[in-house]
Amino acid sequence: MTTYSIKEENEKIFVEVKGHTNYNDKGYDILCASISTMTIFTINSLDNLGYNIEDLKNEDGFISFNVLSDKTSKGIIKTLKELLDDLSKKNPEFINEK
Repeated sequence: MTTYSIKEENEKIFVEVKGHTNYNDKGYDILCASISTMTIFTINSLDNLGYNIEDLKNEDGFISFNVLSDKTSKGIIKTLKELLDDLSKKNPEFINEK
């Protein structure tokens, strides 16, 4: 099961994605790969726009970071949340918001 959490406080946005979906065997889990791709794409997009990605942790089955909250970063993170929410609605046994 993968869980995700996106919270805003003290002018920062905190993102955490944790766990493996176990949708399929390792190496064939397209759901887990999709979640990882979306999250890394979000981090890279923020970084390419010059945002300072703080407290980045990227380990097996775990990604977390925080970033300054402004109009642009909120929009990018909102897109990530909408994508994760959509996957969660279609696959609630594999991914859920924490």
